[in-house]
Amino acid sequence: MKKWTLIMLLIAIVLFGSVIGFNIFKQQKIAEYLANRPEPEYPVTVMKASAEDWTPSIDVIGFIEPLQGVTLTAEASGIVTKINFVSGQKVSKGDSLVLLDSDVEKANLQSAKARLPASEAKYKRYKGLYKKGAISQENYDEAEASYLSLKADISGLEATINRRDVDAPFSGVIGIRGVNLGEYLQAGSRIARLEDISVMRLRFTVSQNDISRINIGQAIRIEADSYPGRIFDGTISAIEPAINYQSGLLQVQAEIPNTQGKLRSGMFARAQIVLPTMPEQVVIPQVAISYTLYGDSVFVLDEETHRVSQRVIKAGERDQDKVRILEGVKPGETIVTSGQVRLSNDSKVKIVESDATNPPAELPML
Repeated sequence: MKKWTLIMLLIAIVLFGSVIGFNIFKQQKIAEYLANRPEPEYPVTVMKASAEDWTPSIDVIGFIEPLQGVTLTAEASGIVTKINFVSGQKVSKGDSLVLLDSDVEKANLQSAKARLPASEAKYKRYKGLYKKGAISQENYDEAEASYLSLKADISGLEATINRRDVDAPFSGVIGIRGVNLGEYLQAGSRIARLEDISVMRLRFTVSQNDISRINIGQAIRIEADSYPGRIFDGTISAIEPAINYQSGLLQVQAEIPNTQGKLRSGMFARAQIVLPTMPEQVVIPQVAISYTLYGDSVFVLDEETHRVSQRVIKAGERDQDKVRILEGVKPGETIVTSGQVRLSNDSKVKIVESDATNPPAELPML
């Protein structure tokens, strides 16, 4: 029995020993392979940081407004007797657009004017008699009051007739009419929209931190979604004197020439306030920057050793796919633009050609 137990123990020792020996042998071979394996080279694309003129801007958004715009309404009630415009027509200041029935008022005006000469003659006659002492002060005052009251009635009737003639308050384009011939209009009823679109306005807000960077007459570039890729040039025309203490924002207004009539009120627009150009600034693509919670960095290539080093940078303004670098990169240094995910300090790299970092001319349709 003891002999059999000893044999089984020896067999177990041999089996365990062989397994342990095999594992030790395998680890030695793996270590030899790793020691003799060539250092990996990570494929990357690179570019040289350049010094170029940089024109910074302040990005804003707003809505397009007309230079002048009103909704024409009826000042008095009445029946529409004449419409002197068609929808979408250009009109000039003072043009008669809509006439309301004023026959009763015109008849009353003629009656008042017919009584005016007699009233005026009586007033002048009583005035002469009063100076001679032939009549009393009361008789003279009654004649004067009657004459002046009649003149006031005539002025009032003329004003009432004029109010029943809706004129264009300024030159512009009139919209779709909302009245019909023979329709009875109540006072305040909408007739049409009139807008002066020769010059449009963009009203927007900027942060109080940017007050020192904007001024009257400063250039601004506007883009509207209705015309992708097209830039409309304008200038800042007004700056609100007070800042909203709750939001810290300042209202600003810009004017945009609209000679071709492309811009319409109500359009949503993005704009850039153009700031003075800064010469000799280091500019790199945004894709070259690694953004982390601990700071921004780029990988700089040593062209002799083909190794990279990670460098912390300070980024400034952005313009589309480019970034102005304030600190960390010098002109002429070669930086990695793609393939940074697998890199670390002193990694060896292999430069490859790729157009993956170039933005496409047209975005694909979804």
